[in-house]
Amino acid sequence: MNQDAPADILIKETSLLPFPNSFHFIPKGWLAIKESRIIEIGSGEVPSFPARLCLDGRGCLTMPGLVNAHTHAPMALFRGLVDDLPLKVWLEEYIFPAEGRWVDADFVFWGTLLACAEMIRSGTTTFVDGYFFEEQVARAVEQAGLRAILGEGILDFPTPDSPSPAESFKKAEAFLQHYRNSSLIHPALFPHSVYTCSPVLLGKCKELREFYGAPMIIHLAETRNEVEEVYNKYGKSPVNHMENLGLLSPSLIACHCVWLTDVEMDLLARRGVKVVHNPESNMKLASGVAPIPELLARGVPVGLGTDGCASNNNLDLFQEMDSAAKLHKVHRLDSTVMPADVVLHMATLGGAKVLGLDKEIGSLEVGKKADVIVLDFNRPHLQPIYNITSHLVYSATGADVRDVIIDGQLVMQNRQLLTLDEEKILRKAKEWHKKIIVTV
Repeated sequence: MNQDAPADILIKETSLLPFPNSFHFIPKGWLAIKESRIIEIGSGEVPSFPARLCLDGRGCLTMPGLVNAHTHAPMALFRGLVDDLPLKVWLEEYIFPAEGRWVDADFVFWGTLLACAEMIRSGTTTFVDGYFFEEQVARAVEQAGLRAILGEGILDFPTPDSPSPAESFKKAEAFLQHYRNSSLIHPALFPHSVYTCSPVLLGKCKELREFYGAPMIIHLAETRNEVEEVYNKYGKSPVNHMENLGLLSPSLIACHCVWLTDVEMDLLARRGVKVVHNPESNMKLASGVAPIPELLARGVPVGLGTDGCASNNNLDLFQEMDSAAKLHKVHRLDSTVMPADVVLHMATLGGAKVLGLDKEIGSLEVGKKADVIVLDFNRPHLQPIYNITSHLVYSATGADVRDVIIDGQLVMQNRQLLTLDEEKILRKAKEWHKKIIVTV
């Protein structure tokens, strides 16, 4: 080991996709990492460049890590608990009661570790989470070495970790304070939705958001039932209700946004709101098809999310890309809609922009954080290669990811997790299953 080596990690003789666009594909190149950042990128043969660790990239593609812009990580322990129901029934009659009975600090910690293992294995290096006991989510994320935006859940009624909204606010503010200077964890606010949070509650969230400069995550206009319920209660659609409360801003991450009018899409664009598309969850819950091409045409930043495992039922963002591209084509009967480059952008640099992290992650550039994944292309379903982004969106899966580097740290090498005890995590998941299954 060369202690004076200029690089900590060198990936050599690899294909490179530094930006999510096929025009930037480099058939043979190399990438060097020092501490948490990318320090050199080159094409052709690697020059004399000593490094502490060299990864052989022959037959592989090196690209930016994926950004899962919306999920509920601990719900990995509810994967497949109840399926094939409308969102309102699924949520209010099954998920909320299950959370009330089973969700505690231990559930959240081990559920998050299970999700982190799945995300690392499928090439996600950054994710956005909103749930309860978020300090346990953070604890698991730190152990895994992932990058994350984490929001403490706030609702109008008691939650698994708070007997009242007032207590939720105390926890949320303490969380914002504790992680405000973390390099990997970015604290956020997570009021669940406009139909589970009163105007007073949302107003208090706005105050906290402005004081701490933190992003706010919310489910918005996810279903037709939500639109009708909010209109009946407040005389406005969910988007216009948020506008009336002064909550539409560049710091808002609005998840789903399925039921929008043209006027509302114009409003989201003017206010700089960020949107997260969750096609598989929306399909499974029959929520509808979000107008993503129309939002993109208006310049609205759009990222891609899996949502939680209870409504997807996996965290593989490669599969989510495939679904996103094909869903909009068949919905509009137009095969040119949502091309591969656009969808890949949503899962990388576009997702990073939604999170406000595009200056640091989402592409492979000198000076940016080293969030890098290496895919093994020596596989029948990935050969031959005519268009690299087409392969990534339509052919690749998370199982093709060989190595994962986050913040300059190697967290998976040759499909082996280096920061997590996978055997123990799986054992704990099976223990939770035995507890939960007797009450289903």
